[in-house]
Amino acid sequence: MRVLVTGGAGFIGSTLVDQLVKRGDQVLIIDNFSSGSEKNLEEAKNIANEDLVIENCDIRNPETTKLIADYQPSIIFHLAAQVDVRASVEDPLTDAETNLLGLIRVLEGGRTAKTRKIIFASSGGTIYGEPEAKQLPLKEETQWNPSSPYGISKLAGGLYIKTYSSLHGLKGTTLALANVYGPRQDPHGEAGVVAIFAGKLLNREPCTIYGSGTQTRDFVYVEDVASAFLASIENGDGKLFNIGTGTETSIQHLYKEMALAVGIDSEAENAAERPGEIERSSLNPSLAEKILGWKPQTSLREGVHSTLKWFESEREDNS
Repeated sequence: MRVLVTGGAGFIGSTLVDQLVKRGDQVLIIDNFSSGSEKNLEEAKNIANEDLVIENCDIRNPETTKLIADYQPSIIFHLAAQVDVRASVEDPLTDAETNLLGLIRVLEGGRTAKTRKIIFASSGGTIYGEPEAKQLPLKEETQWNPSSPYGISKLAGGLYIKTYSSLHGLKGTTLALANVYGPRQDPHGEAGVVAIFAGKLLNREPCTIYGSGTQTRDFVYVEDVASAFLASIENGDGKLFNIGTGTETSIQHLYKEMALAVGIDSEAENAAERPGEIERSSLNPSLAEKILGWKPQTSLREGVHSTLKWFESEREDNS
């Protein structure tokens, strides 16, 4: 099958590309390499050879639509995005240009190419805002209440997907992702806390926990997330699915789990709570299991060990 992955050189996108080429799919990657890396694609290149095409292009560029129209993919996986919540607050225009105008360029390419379906990466941590704790883990019918331009753009993106389905017959599925972690995640910039802790613990540097450390997140392993995208190819048309574990893990517990894994028994440093950070978060994945046949397979302990092992190998390669 001929498929497109926008943001395919990124942490999640490249993991998805690996799974696609192992299936024997022909893959076009569109990525501007602002956060993704050619190194993330080495495994896929070794497997796919000429069945993997990489285009260095920003999705905001009109060339994106032409590339897609010419390639004529059956399926589009749209992961390219501006993902920094704080950056979206400081510069909402750039956030909207990337996450909405960029999405429309991709949708127009799919419409022109008569693509069958688009599978869209949304954000379960932002589109719902911070509902009451008794609602956790959140179900898909939870009222939307984004509190950042990033959350608004992801919510609006899902609505664009539905609109293109009704207007043009381009089917769509939206996946609201929990806190994704795993190998290839960049520990710098707007990185997830697992990657940040991994980088610092392996360098024997102190980790910082902002606030009390009792705040919770739903950590889902990147390989499991990539599998959710694959499970959406044939199922879930027109629907939104939460892709998480349904389990809350406190930042304090996460730190202790990771520190134990590398043989460190010192406590993390504490700093003031960062404004705008939600207190608790988890997503109920039962609808995805029912309709997509998907559920997370990797425990936090297994995922943390795999992530630390990858970071350690990167340190050795770079030393």
